[in-house]
Amino acid sequence: MAFGTTRGGASPPHPNPLPAGERVGPDAKRREGEGELRRRYGAPRRLVNCAVALLAFLLLTNAASSAAPARILALGDSITAGYGLPPEEALPVRLEQRLRADGFDAAVINGGVSGDTTAGGLARLDWVLGEKPQYALVALGANDALRGLDPGAAYRNLDRILARLAAAGVKPLLVGMKAPTNWGRDYQAAFDAIYPKLAAKYQVPLYPFLLEGVALDARLNQGDGLHPNPAGVAVIVDHLAPLVEALLRGGAKAG
Repeated sequence: MAFGTTRGGASPPHPNPLPAGERVGPDAKRREGEGELRRRYGAPRRLVNCAVALLAFLLLTNAASSAAPARILALGDSITAGYGLPPEEALPVRLEQRLRADGFDAAVINGGVSGDTTAGGLARLDWVLGEKPQYALVALGANDALRGLDPGAAYRNLDRILARLAAAGVKPLLVGMKAPTNWGRDYQAAFDAIYPKLAAKYQVPLYPFLLEGVALDARLNQGDGLHPNPAGVAVIVDHLAPLVEALLRGGAKAG
């Protein structure tokens, strides 16, 4: 009789009658339990891992966004553009230097075009908004006044500019201009009233006169008597910087 067989040649029954691949022993039970745990907790664990990864991505994105400098659009005419000055002496460049010296991480975008009126500024507004500014200095109107253009038209143009900035989420500082006296008192009164009215309407901060302390001072102007020289730009920056810094801090008052 061969070892391991019973009478008649049949093998004795296996102590575990299940098929070989399904036999349950201590190891098989342990492995089966581990598999069940993996099935039960694997999906939630993957969800947690995904959530952690998403949170890390958002934190990194926010950190990168907060590290980017504040972008300030200087929308204006020749005074903003730096007419007659070396590029490094232009108002936006000097203002940016001042803001950085005062501890503000800011980039001032030169959106000045010599000869521009309020209508010209409005016409190119969507194009300059492609620079994605968060803030804007609106310094238009000098050429309207010099040419004696209708104050009502200047008001409407600036009104549309401020409305467009508001729609784009851009916080403005409105910078005013004063009319020359040669057009008469009625024109002067109508024009000078444009900026306070718009500042009140949109509840935005106002610097009433861009050339305050500079206009008509030969020491601070170029030979034409209209455009500031580097010393004049320095005076403008001294006047504007505190208002721009308040705007960046979120504390600039309207009107």
